[in-house]
Amino acid sequence: MIGRLFASFFGAAMIAASFAYYNYTFAQYNFINFSEWQFFEKRDSFKPTEDEYLIIFYNSKDNSKLKFIRGIKSEVPVLLVDYYQKVDIFSEKNGTKQLRSGTNNMLKIIQRFNIYDLPSAFYIKKQKDELYKQNSDIEVW
Repeated sequence: MIGRLFASFFGAAMIAASFAYYNYTFAQYNFINFSEWQFFEKRDSFKPTEDEYLIIFYNSKDNSKLKFIRGIKSEVPVLLVDYYQKVDIFSEKNGTKQLRSGTNNMLKIIQRFNIYDLPSAFYIKKQKDELYKQNSDIEVW
């Protein structure tokens, strides 16, 4: 009888622990290391110079969202990353930069930040050198 009681208690504790771990792993913020993940701005390698950026991942084939993205005003520079890797869709204004990346990097980014809908945006803040930490929740517009 006591064995069953301890077994059910142990089972409930294991379920609670796995639920807490699952919530913790998806609630934590992630990092982007620009020295490990290569991004390109036109033909040149992108090297971050600002302390904070707004990163927007978008789909250049969705015209209704492109109009919305063009109207975004941000106090920090904006990094635009197109899922389809088109270049020169936006005029570079107020520190807005269009970045491209290889397929492997795009897949790593999508997986690390759990990007399932486009456009998705979040802020990153410099930690040291080229290491930036996610500084906000991921917003889907």
